[in-house]
Amino acid sequence: MISKSGTLYIVATPIGNLDDFSHRAVQVLGQVDGIYAEDTRHSRTLMQHYDISTQLQSLHEHNESLRISEIEARLIAGESLALISDAGTPLLSDPGYRVVEYCINTGLAVSPVPGASALLAALCVSGQAVDSFVFCGFPPSKKSARADFLATLVAETRTLVFFESRHRIESTVELLLEHFGPQRSMTLARELTKRFESIYKATLAEHLARLQSGDEVSKGEFVLVVAGCEVQSGGADELQVELRRVLGVLLDHMGARSAAGCAASIVGCRKNLAYQVALSMTNGEGS
Repeated sequence: MISKSGTLYIVATPIGNLDDFSHRAVQVLGQVDGIYAEDTRHSRTLMQHYDISTQLQSLHEHNESLRISEIEARLIAGESLALISDAGTPLLSDPGYRVVEYCINTGLAVSPVPGASALLAALCVSGQAVDSFVFCGFPPSKKSARADFLATLVAETRTLVFFESRHRIESTVELLLEHFGPQRSMTLARELTKRFESIYKATLAEHLARLQSGDEVSKGEFVLVVAGCEVQSGGADELQVELRRVLGVLLDHMGARSAAGCAASIVGCRKNLAYQVALSMTNGEGS
């Protein structure tokens, strides 16, 4: 007799308010044979609140690859398992991708149990366009890498969503202002669904001033919802064509950053835009 494989459930957990937990999620976590959690100590509070006694085991960025064979064996044996993160929907800037990818590629059943998500919660109250957006996760921790990362997004017309920690929030807003300009609109959401929830929409210049003055508390976790670059009318297409033509010559003789500076002066555009185009050309995009 061939036994039926179990299912790996990807279960969203509350992002702050413990009441934001679906009845189905509670049922699933109470019925599965095991729960893999990013931090078992953190998740135990949620389990105790809902009287869930299912065994917790850790699955985080340092042991995820090692857990794959264990999870595969348990699923093949017919057990059903759940994967949760510290808060919100798993895999969004959290561990779990390698496990889910492996299970899908090997034909094992994976099923979502949807619920809270800081990404979607921030978007729906941001006052920014949400018909099309790009989730960028956490920017790189090193400032130079963060600057290069943001430079590639200067001309992006879709709404941009970032996660950021309290330790880097002011530095990241400074870089956003430098690359996107002081008048670009951004909504800063902090501590969503928690007691000290804060949602504030303003220009990047206004946000930086609030952070530097202490009017915006640099505590908790932040979601940044940044307006996309406005599509310019008239000669925008011609500018892009000329910019690429000039960069095509300069990049044969110098690096992307130097070429961008020269090209920006020649065609009369912002250096950040020129740098973003230069990076796309050196990476082989749009050639």
